[in-house]
Amino acid sequence: MRAVIERVSRARVLVDGAVSGEIEMGILALLGVGRGDTSATASSMADKIVKLRIFNDEQGKMNRSLLDVGGALLAVSQFTLYGDARGQRRPSFIQAAPPESGKALYEEFVRALQGLGVTVATGVFQTHMSVEIVNDGPITILLDSDKLF
Repeated sequence: MRAVIERVSRARVLVDGAVSGEIEMGILALLGVGRGDTSATASSMADKIVKLRIFNDEQGKMNRSLLDVGGALLAVSQFTLYGDARGQRRPSFIQAAPPESGKALYEEFVRALQGLGVTVATGVFQTHMSVEIVNDGPITILLDSDKLF
């Protein structure tokens, strides 16, 4: 799995002009599911994200996690995180999971977040979405379950 994590003061996702998911302070997680990902990958990524210390403590240092600050998470599926444009102009998405398994693992990721006690809002899998965010910091972190970056 790959994720782009953004610390936000608010975020929302719209589908056909209607709000699908919306949060105040917390994390926007753009999540891509890869071909080799499993249920364990979804659980591990959820745990990593909610415990990532990207929120400020009393001294202004990033020492607190989403769980520590009681924030929410907006999870948006984004298969294009597996786009490979090395040496070409049109990205290849061959490393992204097929839609059926991608959706199942995205949903497992959301359930894992909820199981950790996080308030979760979502986009709609395999639809065109408009994502609006107010990035707080700005803070943006890239995660890859295979630790490629």
